[in-house]
Amino acid sequence: MRFDVLNLILGWTLIALTLPLVLCGLLTVWLDDWQLAMYSFAIPAALSPTVGILMLSLGTRTDTTERLRDREAFAAVALVWPIAVFIGALPFWLGGVFVGPFTDDAALIDIMRGAVNAWFESMSGFTTTGATVISHNMSPNCIPNSTLDCINAQPRGLLIWRSLTQWFGGMGIIMLGMMLLSRIIGGGMALARAELTGPSLSRLRPKLKQTAFALWGLYLALTIVEFFALKFIGGMSVFDAVNHALTTLPTGGFSTHDASIGYYDSFVVEMIIIVFMFLAGVNFTLLWMIRDGQFKKAFGDEEFRNYGLYILVAFLAIAIALIASGISFTTALRDSLFQVVSLGTSTGYASADYMGDSSVPWPVVTHLIIFILMVVGASAGSTGGGLKLLRVNLAFKVAMRELVRIAQPRKIDRIRMNGEVVERQQIGLIVGMLFVWVGLFAISSILLALFMPNDSFESITSLVASSLGNTGPALGDYGPSNTWSGMNSGALIITSLLMWFGRLELLTAVILMHPRTWRREKRVHSDRSAIALFRRLIEEKDERRKDD
Repeated sequence: MRFDVLNLILGWTLIALTLPLVLCGLLTVWLDDWQLAMYSFAIPAALSPTVGILMLSLGTRTDTTERLRDREAFAAVALVWPIAVFIGALPFWLGGVFVGPFTDDAALIDIMRGAVNAWFESMSGFTTTGATVISHNMSPNCIPNSTLDCINAQPRGLLIWRSLTQWFGGMGIIMLGMMLLSRIIGGGMALARAELTGPSLSRLRPKLKQTAFALWGLYLALTIVEFFALKFIGGMSVFDAVNHALTTLPTGGFSTHDASIGYYDSFVVEMIIIVFMFLAGVNFTLLWMIRDGQFKKAFGDEEFRNYGLYILVAFLAIAIALIASGISFTTALRDSLFQVVSLGTSTGYASADYMGDSSVPWPVVTHLIIFILMVVGASAGSTGGGLKLLRVNLAFKVAMRELVRIAQPRKIDRIRMNGEVVERQQIGLIVGMLFVWVGLFAISSILLALFMPNDSFESITSLVASSLGNTGPALGDYGPSNTWSGMNSGALIITSLLMWFGRLELLTAVILMHPRTWRREKRVHSDRSAIALFRRLIEEKDERRKDD
């Protein structure tokens, strides 16, 4: 492992985080007060660049930018997220969203629990999961039986920071770094492969920096368009429109109200958000093709067609089940469409309580469909979570091929996607990823059950699926009308780690834990000596030629 490369990437990431911290600090001064801004953002805004500069000055070499390999790329990407989450948690903890060191008359145990809550909220934000622990029993800003809307009672500046964590996490911290610091960091392709979702990365421009600019430009443009739609068509306030635009495109789902989108009870607002959630679940390469007018190529994509069919079938199945259970036709269509698109893209917004607190409970079959949506997720190359439709589709084709081989052993059948043969290496990676997911799901469910012995099977398994799929709301006692604050600190730490695994597509995080990843190089000096000897021999040969 070349630790100087890690120091280079992590150091610049810490420095880059300073800008949004300072921005949110200034917004907090304007929207709330300067003392809160100092408590919340002064320490992280000073700590982040200080540590980053120390890592760059003490831990790098003059040739570090030329030494990045896949091993360092995967390790750096995996480590960037917990470091960013730690810095991102400090405003929540220091600013009083949860019990922190500046909370009046706070006991040490409550301050420690507040630190866990802040870590969880930050991890949920940066990984675009959207689960929250902001509640009346966890936040000093909410008075039980008095504060009606606990999330909305939080300081405005801290809510914007909460939304920004999802917006930065949606397209990827490293992708933003490549756009701004490509000449300094280098090795962009290896870093992009390690961070972006899906089995492959498509270049939209000749250079990867240009591709990063294109993706982030499209991402920003869609965010701005949604803001204007929510403000001027949906009738949201400027503050609410900004926050929901920041959390829709990354399929994050953080809202400014306890009731999420159900707070507005607006058909127009729901339809606007449905459109942008659906777009966020599409491979961004296809969105770029549509932008360039390549409609036939974009709409002819096999995964895109499967994505549309997948959402349509789930929507119709849940709508029919709701109508059969006695819910009115229009309500069934409206509620099922919103929940299917929200959960199918792993956004996690809610406009209705599918766990049954409403007058007519949703039938069990709808919960099974919702669970499948949590696991599968959206398209590869989108900001959505889950296993991804591309992987599920290819795994299905592999299974069908093996079944055909039983009846026709001599038949040669290649796996194809969009008419192109999928390489064995890619299929192996997909099968390996699915195997790791199943194993991690099983182990995590057992471990979480040990920490939460009084919770139901439905709650435990859905919490694991929601965390790995970066979905947010779960089933059982942790549905859309409840926060995750009822979980103990151990369970929150476990689920936050699962969010990290899910955001990194599992294998990147698994590589970080392999002992070989951290093995020091033993042949650095011998390699240098060999190069020096080779150069000396060449020089001696040239001198002989001159003498002759």
